[in-house]
Amino acid sequence: MPTPVPSHSGSLPSHRIIENLIARYAELVDDGDFAGLGALLADATFHGSGEPVGGSAAIEEMFRNTVIIHADGTPRTQHVTTNIGVEVDEQAGTAVARSYVTVLQSLADLPLQPVAAGRYRDRFARREGQWRFVERRVQIRMVGDVSRHLHRAGAGR
Repeated sequence: MPTPVPSHSGSLPSHRIIENLIARYAELVDDGDFAGLGALLADATFHGSGEPVGGSAAIEEMFRNTVIIHADGTPRTQHVTTNIGVEVDEQAGTAVARSYVTVLQSLADLPLQPVAAGRYRDRFARREGQWRFVERRVQIRMVGDVSRHLHRAGAGR
């Protein structure tokens, strides 16, 4: 189970630590590590296409019920996160971030293709010296063939 990135990670500034948390989310989804996602988002509320979900166990369960896992134990996806903007209020210990996401998928019988594209809107808080997600809002704006990616078409990830 991953641990949050300490806010004092070496000499990294807060915005870089937050960018690393955003990247870690993509890695965990693409690895099919939903327990890790639950831990990463334990302090957060996740807003996708359904009702908001909060808490480690509920977030893990939502991903398990939504994302299709293939024979290799992964969703066979690559979440590419770009256009990341982070605004940090060091004194308050809070931050907001916005980014774009493009989800690619490939299977033996499915050529590499984009299956979804949209935006993330995130909020973070520094708690006990560590930056943590406190909210992730997923806005999927373009949807391709998600029949091999999601159990429920249109569910945000």
